Amino acid sequence: MSAAMNASPVTAPVPDTDRTAWVHATASACVGGILLGVLTNLLQGWLPGVWNQIPNSGAVWSVAAFAAGALLARRVGLPVAAVAGLLAESGLVVGYYGYAEVARDGMGSLFAPLVWLGMAFVAGPLFGVAGSWWRDTDPRHRVIGLAALSGVFGTEAVHYAWILHYAPQAWACLAVMVLVPLLMGRTHRERALTLLTAVPFSLLAYLIFYKMILMTLLG
Repeated sequence: MSAAMNASPVTAPVPDTDRTAWVHATASACVGGILLGVLTNLLQGWLPGVWNQIPNSGAVWSVAAFAAGALLARRVGLPVAAVAGLLAESGLVVGYYGYAEVARDGMGSLFAPLVWLGMAFVAGPLFGVAGSWWRDTDPRHRVIGLAALSGVFGTEAVHYAWILHYAPQAWACLAVMVLVPLLMGRTHRERALTLLTAVPFSLLAYLIFYKMILMTLLG
């Protein structure tokens, strides 16, 4: 038997594509989050009256994490989508309050930034996974992922209506809650199930975030 036949096959080095995708995904999510944070700060100054509350809402901020997960779906795994969501939402907090500190009159007390940053560490991964699930092939994942996005606007609608008494903003958030499944669902069944799931999601998120967490922190 010849030496050529006995020789072990040479394995060509394979680039670490997973590591490269992870680095690109997380870096893009972080930078995008920071830029969106600056934009939401600017919009809060540009929008008239009580409408300036909208860019500073948790629902709008959660869209960044959802978008990060959706854009990375099928390219990276759920752990990376969760980290990207975390970095996107954390970057939003950093960008918002960083711009306030540098370009405005300062962010004031560190309490509010720390509260929002703490929430980003919870909501960011959740909505990153939700965005990835929305692009999934499993209908159940798509419904749950989209219902999370729809439901967070329902939570904001309840907050605007019951606590702040901002009726136009409440109706606007309620409209978004309904439009999200209608526009982003794939089938009539998926749209209906998403909307039905979003309603209890809204109420549960309201009870957990506003009634339990914020009331505990703010007294």
